This record gives sequence, C-alpha cells and structure tokens, in this order.
Amino acid sequence: MIDPALARSIRLVAFDVDGVLTDGGIYLGDVDGRRMEFKRYDIQDGLGISMLRLVHMPVAIVTGRVSESVRLRAQELRVDDVAQDPDGYKLAGFLRIVERHRLTPSQVAFVADDFPDMALLRLVGLPVAVGNAAPEIKAICTHHLRNVGGRGAVREFVEDFLKARGEWETAWNRYVDARSQPTNEGAA
Repeated sequence: MIDPALARSIRLVAFDVDGVLTDGGIYLGDVDGRRMEFKRYDIQDGLGISMLRLVHMPVAIVTGRVSESVRLRAQELRVDDVAQDPDGYKLAGFLRIVERHRLTPSQVAFVADDFPDMALLRLVGLPVAVGNAAPEIKAICTHHLRNVGGRGAVREFVEDFLKARGEWETAWNRYVDARSQPTNEGAA
C-alpha cells in the first residue's frame, strides 16, 4: 500500500520501457535494408497511463534505448516527456525532465525493473518495482507490484497510486463519462 501523504506529494510519474511498459522482449528485423524494432505494449497499461492524464498528472518515459516504437506509443498516450538514450544512460535525461517541470526528484514516482534504473530509483520519492524486477531493485523500492512488466504492472501501479491519492474514482469515471457521450463522427 502506498502512503497517502507520499502519494499526494508526487507531481510526476515516470516509467521505464523494456521490462515495465513491455515484457522486455525486442523484435528486431530488416525490411528492404531498413532496421525495424517492435515492442509489445499492454492495452490495460496504456489505459492506466490515460487515467493519470485524466487527473492531470504529468507522465514521463525514461529509457536507455532509442526506439521509434517508444516515440509512437508515447505520442499515442500523450505522454508529456520522453527521454531516450542510445547508450543506456538514463539519469541525465531524467534530470532534464525533472528540471523542465520545476520539480525535485523527491516529487517523482518511477516504475522500474532492472539495474539501468538504479540511479533514478535512489533519487525519487516513490521508487516502484514491477513483479519480476531484479532482487536488488526490489530491495530499494518502497512499493512492490505483483504484476510483471508488460503484463499489467503499470495499470496495477496507477490504480494503487490513484487510490492512495483519493483520485481513482474520479479518473475512471472521467474515462467512462467521456466515452458515454455521442460523437458527431459520421454525421451527415
């Protein structure tokens, strides 16, 4: 359970990609001489990120790989900030995001799974480990998820976090209400 006072102090939620937003698998291929990379994202995790957006919580992605797939998924989910580092260094990009939002790392939650995330987890106010995180990552995290990366861990975190803040009911009701209104699409 996340302490409600801690949850209310968080002003930005950040996620790792491989092993958190995905199951960690990467599909690499070549199409007509062009390198292609594909990742599998969980729909319920994406809906969780949408729930954060519905209560005006900024969302960031911080990853140690550069991938068009990440850029597309972030755009689709309207993620506020994305830091992709081709050499696996996440700290500098993370600190730029924190500075851009005029925050301190203690005002950030970060959901992670493995050693490349350690530097960030040591700084943030709410370090979170997915269910299949490395034991050393779990040891420094204050919130532990049951679900594994790419299989509902993000959604689980969002529900836990928003419930601790007293905003879960607001988030899911806003989502349902927005989709319960007729649209003018297809109208003559």
